[in-house]
Amino acid sequence: MKPLAERLRPTDLKSYIGQTHLVGEGCILRNMIEAKRVSSFILWGPPGVGKTTLAHIIANELEVPFYTLSAVTAGVKDVRDIIDDASKNALWTHQSPILFIDEIHRFSKSQQDSLLSAVETGKITLIGATTENPSFEIIRPLLSRCQIYVLNYFSDQELLQLLYRALTHDEMLQDRVVKIEETDDLLRYSGGDARKLLNIVDLLASSAMDTIVINDEVVSKRLQQNPLAYDKDGEMHYDIISAFIKSMRGSNPDAAVYWMARMIEGGESPEFIARRMVICAAEDVGLANPNALLIANAAFDTVHKIGWPEARIPLAEAAIYIANSPKSNSAYCAIDAAIAEVKRSGNLAVPLHLRNAPTRMMKDLGYGKGYRYPHDFPNNFVTQDYLPEALKDTQFWQHQQNRQEEQQYERWKYLWEKE
Repeated sequence: MKPLAERLRPTDLKSYIGQTHLVGEGCILRNMIEAKRVSSFILWGPPGVGKTTLAHIIANELEVPFYTLSAVTAGVKDVRDIIDDASKNALWTHQSPILFIDEIHRFSKSQQDSLLSAVETGKITLIGATTENPSFEIIRPLLSRCQIYVLNYFSDQELLQLLYRALTHDEMLQDRVVKIEETDDLLRYSGGDARKLLNIVDLLASSAMDTIVINDEVVSKRLQQNPLAYDKDGEMHYDIISAFIKSMRGSNPDAAVYWMARMIEGGESPEFIARRMVICAAEDVGLANPNALLIANAAFDTVHKIGWPEARIPLAEAAIYIANSPKSNSAYCAIDAAIAEVKRSGNLAVPLHLRNAPTRMMKDLGYGKGYRYPHDFPNNFVTQDYLPEALKDTQFWQHQQNRQEEQQYERWKYLWEKE
């Protein structure tokens, strides 16, 4: 018996739920379908949001040959065979045959290269589906030939709409007595994934002898736990670590520990979390509170010594400390400005008085001549030039408004007699 998600798969736009920003009235994909002219594109979105279904609907609406490949099992030969066959069928239709490739991000570079000519010449209309960021996983030449359309998680309202459609349109559920008391846990466990919601309903239906009861207690009891959506190599991984870093940068300790908890429960390694905090301490806290880098490094060392589950404590301590620290990216900006100058001006000569002079010949050539040793002067400081002549008086470091840097700036200004 087919699962409910497969039995309920829509075949036309009228019964398609969600993604109204793409298929709603006047929106881009609907307009292309109604005009019977669809160009190649890639559907990017999380699992269970209707990517495969939408591809099938487009082929049905356009009434064109539809070929499908899974990037997991197909090779270059499979792609070429389909393109050859599609080229023959293309002679009898105004719209090119559609080649749908599921999980296209799993195609190697050579496999993606094999698609370029056929897409360019219009032998096929390519529809790719991916859960990964196309800019990371799809080769640039193929990206330039395809539009990217983003599919979103289903809203709670859309999931409920899908639930009622299942109960009223599925032949096997129509004759069952269904009692809906609560839907909070059903929606929470579904997590915006339509396939997951229908699978849960399928499970509840198969485990009920007579009346199908949907409430929080029944759902939780049947599912036992909520498997978290966290793929350590996928898009969710990057989204959550981005939220974690931005929460610390934004001085929100509560959000920082929440996103850290998501990573911990998702099976992330403590070393990865610690590394990101070391970077954040240097980049975002910086000179405003140099101790943050020490705390982050201490947490990094500690997780190597103790591992899970105790490592969560020093990691949380460091995250909260970084979030609550004053922020400055002046060091980050200074080194980037210096690197930009190096790229612009090239290999400017080191002033002679700063050069190393390990041999007699170098000393005779003036290497190191005139260098003034700061420790021989009051306050261990003496004025002299340290930059190449062409960059004399260039200032890469711009202090920011925090106590630590204000003190450093005042000392710098005093020593160099700046106004």
